[in-house]
Amino acid sequence: MIKITKKDEVYLKIDTDLSTDQEICDFFTFEVPGAKFMPLYRNRMWDGKARLYSMYTKELYVGLLPYLKEFAQTLEYEIEIDVPSIREELDVERFTKELRLQSNGKDITIRDYQQEAIKHSVEEGRTLLLSPTASGKSLIIYSLIRYHQLKGRKQLIIVPTTSLVEQMYGDFGDYSTANGWKVQENCHKIYGGKAKHNEAPITISTWQSIYKYPKSWFADFDVFYGDEAHLFKAKSLTTLMNKCVNTKYRIGTTGTLDGTKTHRLVLEGTFGQVHNVTTTKKLMDAGQVANLKIICCMLNYKDAERKLIKGMTYQEEIDWIVTNPERNEIIKTLTMAQDGNTLVLFQFVEKHGKVLYDMLKEACKGRKVFFVFGGTDTETREEIRALTEKETDAIIVASYGTFSTGINIRNLHNIVFASPSKSRIRNLQSIGRGLRKGDNKVTCNLFDIGDDLSWKSKKNYTLNHLIERIKIYNEEDFDYKLVKIDV
Repeated sequence: MIKITKKDEVYLKIDTDLSTDQEICDFFTFEVPGAKFMPLYRNRMWDGKARLYSMYTKELYVGLLPYLKEFAQTLEYEIEIDVPSIREELDVERFTKELRLQSNGKDITIRDYQQEAIKHSVEEGRTLLLSPTASGKSLIIYSLIRYHQLKGRKQLIIVPTTSLVEQMYGDFGDYSTANGWKVQENCHKIYGGKAKHNEAPITISTWQSIYKYPKSWFADFDVFYGDEAHLFKAKSLTTLMNKCVNTKYRIGTTGTLDGTKTHRLVLEGTFGQVHNVTTTKKLMDAGQVANLKIICCMLNYKDAERKLIKGMTYQEEIDWIVTNPERNEIIKTLTMAQDGNTLVLFQFVEKHGKVLYDMLKEACKGRKVFFVFGGTDTETREEIRALTEKETDAIIVASYGTFSTGINIRNLHNIVFASPSKSRIRNLQSIGRGLRKGDNKVTCNLFDIGDDLSWKSKKNYTLNHLIERIKIYNEEDFDYKLVKIDV
């Protein structure tokens, strides 16, 4: 017999015998990807596994209840559940019509899949919405905050960056142009320099700004939204979520998961089960996002350079690639040759991003070139984003950390991956920057720079990264072509 009760809105309590306890613990134990490279594992202080159930506290995340039911059913254990339901009903079509939604001063009709996502979120109370960039996640969140506000519930929205605090706040104001709801009266922003109270009905913040607050600060929140929830695997973020012991309703939104079971289950544990809203391919086929054209530019190096690279470590290879003047010259020429607004994404600020910016600034007389990195303040980033909306041939040289996630630029025609990466989340989020349609834009070009420095049968690290990215393009059913360029 397994008895399940709810300790609070974070954890379930499990009551069973010791042997079943061990089986539950084993069921919720997973290998952590890359653990063998971590100091704790190397020093034999950790076995490289994540355990989502504790035999000592007998606690399991509330969102993992469906998996616990599955476990009990498979092994034919009797199960007794004393966990109150939070299901609610909503006539979503009528409700969203009454919101009189607008964007850029024009009436908008909420899409079928957005209505379905809103309905699902209300019915389930806790869920992780998996929906790609440009699918209108902020509109889904806006509709949900209006619903929960009508129920008198206090709400907290967490986003990963200060730029996204401003963007979310601005989007809410935009949607409300015709319905009389005032964003400045209902929403309070918290990040550096802003007053850190929670008196407004709705608070929008970054996790960095509030995760050290005491548990008492979170006590009044009834609804929690985690935008770009794939970033919610850091310990500080789960710490924040664990403080929301009274927060019954939890909605996570993300366009990408990293593909590991541990990552998914941690997110589902803190929010709720994954609900697939739509896919990028479906949005493209319906003409709701820009048509993506991927050009994988394979840089073909000379034998002398291949021999030089073959004995290098990963970090040495990366340093050599990003500081290679011929490679940077190719990126500069490629960027300048594109029509429309172009985003060049880099990883290292001083040794790569600043170099590319200076090269493009010098070469592009009469063309606006912007530089954005972690040290660029929020107001300046927002000004650059807004300026780009009005430009037709601007260039933004930006770090992955600042412009790969969430930033909304409708008028972006080209993206250049200047730095190699195999991160599924980073690549798909970066692609998402170019998928929003604009008044003069139906297509986005992605130039993915790869480096063939293989020697005989030995493939170099960054060539393997390109192969991993191509696997992602195949999985997502994106069209791409490979072009070889001699360095």
